[in-house]
Amino acid sequence: MRLSRSTAGTVFVGGALVLTLSALAYPAMLGVETTSSDTSRIIANTRYGPLTEADRDFVVKVRSAGLWEYPIGEMALQRADSAAMKEAGAHLVVGHSGLDELCRKIAPELGITLPNQPSPQQQQFVATVDSKSGKEFDSTAVAIMRVAHGRIFPAVASIRASTQNTLVRQLADLTNDTVLDHITVLEKTGLVNYDQVNFQQTSPPKLPDEQLTPPPPQPGAPVLALKPRPDLNVNTASPKPNPSPSGTVR
Repeated sequence: MRLSRSTAGTVFVGGALVLTLSALAYPAMLGVETTSSDTSRIIANTRYGPLTEADRDFVVKVRSAGLWEYPIGEMALQRADSAAMKEAGAHLVVGHSGLDELCRKIAPELGITLPNQPSPQQQQFVATVDSKSGKEFDSTAVAIMRVAHGRIFPAVASIRASTQNTLVRQLADLTNDTVLDHITVLEKTGLVNYDQVNFQQTSPPKLPDEQLTPPPPQPGAPVLALKPRPDLNVNTASPKPNPSPSGTVR
């Protein structure tokens, strides 16, 4: 089965998209009453290959990422102070609508229940960005999202290298492309403070699992779909290397 690609201040950030070992979503939905710290444990055998706890967590986390980054992308399209930030907003909207479409296609095939809301931490990210305006809006949004994307990037590679499930592998491929694209357009704004980003990526705050886990949907609630925006005419495939000078805020 082949699923096609869709037409996708200082703020201390940590764990936005991190694949945690213990905050595993909705175990009972797959008949697993308890979870363990062994994310390689197989929880279901599907016709696409075995599904591990880490695989399931990855699908849920990619879905959850779109539920907070897509709204920030929409804000950027309307309120960004610079053209480069508006471009980043367009890439966030298109990239996450594509990832969301793929998540919604593969989740029923794998018996995974998707959230309709981001985690409490991610909801706070949106509120923080929404409270800013002008240049502070741009710098705050870039600070939060560049750290979040930098932290998920190696986690995507780990899933791609280890999963035996073909649908999860396909989602990892698309996520890798999308995250790399988003990192690139965020850096093009010239607002990335690399010292700050590197520190936050390697020293995330220790938060309780409930802050990092999206709440389960209400019983019987329809799966929320992020609206595709082909009108934005944005390509979120992996960008080609383009070494050129760019501004960096220190």
